[in-house]
Amino acid sequence: MLILSGGTGTPKLLSGLRQHVPDEGITVVVNTAEDLWVSGNLVCPDIDTVTYLFAGLLDMDKWWGIAQDTYRTHEALTSAGQGEVLRLGDRDRATHIMRSECIRQGASLTEAVGRTTRMLGAGANILPMCDESVSSMISTDTGTMHFQDFWVGQKGRPEVLGVEYKGAENTTITDAVCKAMEQEDNIIIGPSNPITSIGPILAVNDMRELIRSKNVVAVSPIIGCEPVSGPAGKLMSACGYEVSSRGVARFYEDLLDVFVVDERDGLGLRDLEEMNVAVVSADTMMTSPETSAALAQVVMGQLI
Repeated sequence: MLILSGGTGTPKLLSGLRQHVPDEGITVVVNTAEDLWVSGNLVCPDIDTVTYLFAGLLDMDKWWGIAQDTYRTHEALTSAGQGEVLRLGDRDRATHIMRSECIRQGASLTEAVGRTTRMLGAGANILPMCDESVSSMISTDTGTMHFQDFWVGQKGRPEVLGVEYKGAENTTITDAVCKAMEQEDNIIIGPSNPITSIGPILAVNDMRELIRSKNVVAVSPIIGCEPVSGPAGKLMSACGYEVSSRGVARFYEDLLDVFVVDERDGLGLRDLEEMNVAVVSADTMMTSPETSAALAQVVMGQLI
């Protein structure tokens, strides 16, 4: 089973899938365009969230970071005037140090992620979308900035004018991602932000072509005209997409075979009939382990 993932939304679906499928049977290709270097170490927020989930370490209240982590290093740096865009926990920072040391010693990002996930005890096959550096850059009315500066530093307040995946033109699909996809007939696109979580994965050179040959099942992260969480609506609008499940389907139009929307959404097959996409309704809110497992079962029912 192979899933494309960003943060928050898709990890909740992954937690449901784990109730039906052994961790060893799950491969997750994860967005890295929100990665950035902080205080000398590479932070990979989406990879870390997925890793901590499978390692049993994730803070399930925040859906990022390690449960019961402390923040003494971050607080000491802040009090000394060394500001950090992200509030990093102490145990979380250890992951970044391990990963960064691997890279400094010549390992690729794929190799570094593999080593850290094994050390932390994560059983799933967790793969970065590519080894090259890609950054989601947000053009705003106050200037162009990295996604983390926009969403965390500026709290998503600036008006968004556009989004660029800086560095995507220099990417290559890794052997690990190619091998994983060749072994699967199905690709699941999780309910993460289409623009800055899934979009960068699809922007890796030749990625869309590889996925297009598969049965693709996507879960919408939007109900009605509002994203379940995060800045997806603001970013979709700036990129010319309707803020709705219909807009999400348009973003995935050349890939999509089955589209899972929330049962409260009202989007029906007739809305997407010209796209030849099957529409399935379910409870996509995932407010509990039980609802996550139920949605996972619906998604698995669409696989061939």
